[in-house]
Amino acid sequence: MVDRIWRLPKELVRSKKDDMDKPTAIHQIRDVCNNVARELMRLHPAVPALADKEAQDEIYKTIFELTKNVEIIKKRLARLEAKDDSALL
Repeated sequence: MVDRIWRLPKELVRSKKDDMDKPTAIHQIRDVCNNVARELMRLHPAVPALADKEAQDEIYKTIFELTKNVEIIKKRLARLEAKDDSALL
């Protein structure tokens, strides 16, 4: 079996000439995190319809882990912003 390496489409990959500044990058990452969190919340109502306790438990656990990891990213962004703000003082 061949392992595949998944890559982003070229139109989504930024080149060096398209570098963005830190505040813009933070804003973009935060927006994506918020969208991911919203989409994860939309999964919850559909899970009971699976009618399989084992699958439901695993899906709920995975949704929780994904949400937790998204929140870790958001907290890291907040710390980065606070660090930048304190450097201005």
